[in-house]
Amino acid sequence: MRNSIFFLVIKLVIIFFCSSSQVYSQEIIIKLHHFLGINSTTHKLFIVPWAKKIEHESNGRIKINIFPSMQLGGKPQQLIDQVREGFVEAVWTLPGYTPGRFPIVSVFELPFMITSAEATSQAVQEFSYKHLKKEFVDIHPIVFHVHARGVIHSKKPIKNIQDLKGLSIRAPTKPIGDTIKELGGVPIFMPVPQVPESLSRGVVNGAVIPWEVSLPLKVHELTDYHAEIVGDRGLYTAVFILAMHKPTYERMPSDLKKIIDNNSGIKLAKKAGKLWDKAEEVGREAALNRGNKIIKFDLVTTNKIKRITKKITEKWIMDIDNNNKNGKEIFKDASNLIEKYSE
Repeated sequence: MRNSIFFLVIKLVIIFFCSSSQVYSQEIIIKLHHFLGINSTTHKLFIVPWAKKIEHESNGRIKINIFPSMQLGGKPQQLIDQVREGFVEAVWTLPGYTPGRFPIVSVFELPFMITSAEATSQAVQEFSYKHLKKEFVDIHPIVFHVHARGVIHSKKPIKNIQDLKGLSIRAPTKPIGDTIKELGGVPIFMPVPQVPESLSRGVVNGAVIPWEVSLPLKVHELTDYHAEIVGDRGLYTAVFILAMHKPTYERMPSDLKKIIDNNSGIKLAKKAGKLWDKAEEVGREAALNRGNKIIKFDLVTTNKIKRITKKITEKWIMDIDNNNKNGKEIFKDASNLIEKYSE
């Protein structure tokens, strides 16, 4: 009888350790979906190196399969729901592709918020710890970041505000669309992959995008003029998020969670911002090499644009107030964080 009990205990111990070993060594496969191509800064220099680092540090226990260009189906606007519902385990996208759904984070897309992508990305990330937990409660954010100062790319020269009047301009998010509208243009909302075809077919007269993505999309070959803002702040930026399916993250063993956590947050935001700032130079150079004309709005025009677009920020604050939050305080926090990381 004693021998039977002894062997039963040994058997249970063996089963326990075998099960634990299987759980420990189990490979977690993450499908990461995004909307840009393989030649983009996002794919080549940000997502792929990040995924390889995770795989290396986990000794292959985490495997990340990357699907660019919406290869798994759907539209860029649906990526947030794809990761929320578990259709994929991770996405890189813009919260602003779903207007009105993530109003707080859009504070960084208001006119004249951005300094550099590096500074503003870190500001968004720190801001998220205080202000964005509720807004993104259904997913697990890995990092927030922004692109560098946006540029107005057009077929016709835009030398002043009057030149924008009546032009249809592609816009990625509502705050940026509102900015175009206040300046007399007609905002046409669409994800960035649609920009080349829309320009070639004449659906839009121009597009607001950073230099970085203009190169892989060949926007510099579809437009001849590029308008930039002078001064310490850019006209606009857009916020991006790299996020995981929340239950997938929460089910991970603690040591694997730690690897994800160590490759998230402020340091990753800073890295992303630096990449986007650096990539601007390459896109700008390609336009110049083609013989395109870069127009810099002078300080008088820039200050006039600031005065005109001030009402967009005022309305944003009022809208946030109407949702039982302190819009002025949230705006101030965002501005102060940008100043902090821009010093």
